[in-house]
Amino acid sequence: MEYLIRFAQAHETFRRPEIQALATLAGINVEFLFYDQYSPYCIVKLQDESAARALIARSILARDIYELWGRGATYDELHADVRRRTSDRWHGYRDVSFRFTVDSFAGKRSNREKTDIIQSFAYMDFQGPIRLKDPDEDFWVLEEYVSDVEALAPTTAAERPQVLKRIYFGRYLAKSSREVVNKYDLKKRRYISTTSMDAELSLVTANMALAAPGKVFFDPFVGTGSFCVAAAHFGALTLGSDIDPRSFRGKEMEKGKPMGLFSNFQQYGIESKFLDVFCSDLTNTPLRGKPFLDGIVCDPPYGVREGLKVLGTRDGRGKEEVLIDGVPAHYLPGYIAPKKPYGFEAMLNDILNFAARTLVPNGRISMWMPTASDEDVELEIPTHPSLEVISVSVQHFNNWSRRLLTYRRLAEGEVSTTISTRRKQDNPSGVSADDLNEFRRKYFSVKSAKRQATAAEAKSSE
Repeated sequence: MEYLIRFAQAHETFRRPEIQALATLAGINVEFLFYDQYSPYCIVKLQDESAARALIARSILARDIYELWGRGATYDELHADVRRRTSDRWHGYRDVSFRFTVDSFAGKRSNREKTDIIQSFAYMDFQGPIRLKDPDEDFWVLEEYVSDVEALAPTTAAERPQVLKRIYFGRYLAKSSREVVNKYDLKKRRYISTTSMDAELSLVTANMALAAPGKVFFDPFVGTGSFCVAAAHFGALTLGSDIDPRSFRGKEMEKGKPMGLFSNFQQYGIESKFLDVFCSDLTNTPLRGKPFLDGIVCDPPYGVREGLKVLGTRDGRGKEEVLIDGVPAHYLPGYIAPKKPYGFEAMLNDILNFAARTLVPNGRISMWMPTASDEDVELEIPTHPSLEVISVSVQHFNNWSRRLLTYRRLAEGEVSTTISTRRKQDNPSGVSADDLNEFRRKYFSVKSAKRQATAAEAKSSE
């Protein structure tokens, strides 16, 4: 059976991988019959209506799903397709209450035009009452016009001619969970910082990693807990660590309320999904190196604001113990452990090695990775022989991009067939942040080049 998914027109490279992840989680076979990143509509083939409802229920980037009754480039084609597909089913809907809705993407219809479109379906001979609120059946006419992104010019809606590309007609089945993005909006969250991941992408990341009840999820760069909160929303038990405990401790009290990462769990009533957070990094983790995690979700530090660091000292030797009132300083509250510079490539390798050791078979890791320019998007991604690359999604910014990489832990004895040659490695003799972080060097190089180009352009126009 064919079904129509209507997406939000955002994060286009994430939409299909999210649907595929949700199909895996629900044990559903999904076949994509039509998908276009410029289109909000996608046609999939599913077993039945219950599978369609299960597939869409958790989606963040989709809006809703419809049983596809017809499609065409013109209304003549649409009506012919509707007759061909569904004429034998009309009698089953003849006496129920119903409603028709006309929706236009990148186009606009007057109320009169919408009424004429609805009347053109009179041949279906529905005799039940029209009910605009809570009808038994809800039918939608979905028009898709050429958008300004595809047309390129003219750019303004007033100047752009309306060119109808496709029309779909479907029976509404179910909506997605997109509305929870508003619930978890960072503007409403009790405890955040400048590095907190936005709610929408946090929830998408949790979906990619298959967060669900009965699973244990871990964020090794937990910060203010955006990913843990998202995974907990979907029912997973969550655990986190960070090299700087101040990031998850927060302030002890603010306006009479406890602050810190746990206060976010309290805000959303998901305290039961919180296991613990602790100070650690992946090179000095107290977690056992055995498979026990069902998922790892993380946004590693990029080393732009400051160089990457791990616990330890530059020379590899411990410092002399400091006593305060006879008590070792590292036993006192608020103690901050010494840190040493860390390589960007080394961090990526350590993350994948950690995932290979601690994920159960078929467990997933969804990890964000930055690139300094659009050209870097096509570069090889880091791989591991025990991890299979499931999907790569890209989010673009002005001077850089970042990718969400999702991997699956292979069963013992299986070896990944995708082994990449990493791009430039860390400088083995490097001691500075720039020596040890290629992304940091490229980021500031691109930023400096664009700044110089802007200054030169401004000077030439004087």
